[in-house]
Amino acid sequence: MLRVIDTETCGLQGGVVEVASVDVIDGRIVNPMSDLISPDRPISRQAMAIHRITETMVLGKPTIEEAIGRYHGSPYYVAHNASFDRRMLPEMPGEWICTMTLARGLWPGKKYGNQALREALQLDVTPPADLHAHRALYDCYVTAALLIRIMEFSGWDAPEMVRRMQVRGSSATFPFGKYRGSRIDDVVKRDPGYLKWMLKNIPDLKPDLKSAMERALSAD
Repeated sequence: MLRVIDTETCGLQGGVVEVASVDVIDGRIVNPMSDLISPDRPISRQAMAIHRITETMVLGKPTIEEAIGRYHGSPYYVAHNASFDRRMLPEMPGEWICTMTLARGLWPGKKYGNQALREALQLDVTPPADLHAHRALYDCYVTAALLIRIMEFSGWDAPEMVRRMQVRGSSATFPFGKYRGSRIDDVVKRDPGYLKWMLKNIPDLKPDLKSAMERALSAD
């Protein structure tokens, strides 16, 4: 099972006003869930213009900490621009997969917004009729359809998507040395021997840097 999750917020800095999810099981979209959320700050006018969730709609609703428990329970969480949703939510026990990152690798040169990919890839999906784009559950349906297309097109299962996303979408950079500031994914293409030398000769590398280098070399 993969759980597609989406949030709507008070703005780019946070403050969840809605959370939703659907599950993808055997290529089908099932188990829709959604909650309006009482945020920890005012909703910006710019955000309200996009998702149309007002202060009145969230008055008296649960906080995200109170609501998030029912969204737990999947080994994998999927989001479009997962780094944003992951940052907005309390810690979720499971691996994360980003459909935007995977789509960039599979279909270069396109626009990568959810609705743009829906049109470009002609995704067959019917979100709830009473909602609109930029409501969390509506966007979950579109992301789920994109996830299904990614899996059908690539043949990747969930563990492989996690691996490819971490390697190809890694923003990890070297904090020191002759490639300081360069992305590990770029260096492995130009100078894989340097990564191998570092792994062999620098025993006290930080664990996250070491694992990023090992992933990059294994995927090259």
